[in-house]
Amino acid sequence: RSFSSQTDGEARVTQVLREKFPRASAIKVVDISGGCGAMYEIHIESEEFREKRTVQQHQMVNQALREEIKSMHGLRIFTSTPKL
Repeated sequence: RSFSSQTDGEARVTQVLREKFPRASAIKVVDISGGCGAMYEIHIESEEFREKRTVQQHQMVNQALREEIKSMHGLRIFTSTPKL
C-alpha cells in the first residue's frame, strides 16, 4: 500500500484519538503489523499532556483507546507536548 493512504484500522484509531484529544497538534498512527491491525505505533503531541509524567500520558492514551485495544496484540505509544 502507499504511504499516503491509511488502513481502516489506522483511520479508526486516529479518529478516536482526535475525539479524545481535541487539543492535539499532531497525531500519527501506523499499523506496524503489516496491515492486519494487530499492532500499532502511535505518536501524539498534545497540550493535554503538559505537567503529566510519561506513564500518565500513556495511561490517557490507553484509556482513550480501551475499546480498540481489545482487538490488538500490541501498542507502542510515544507522547509529547508542543514546544513552548
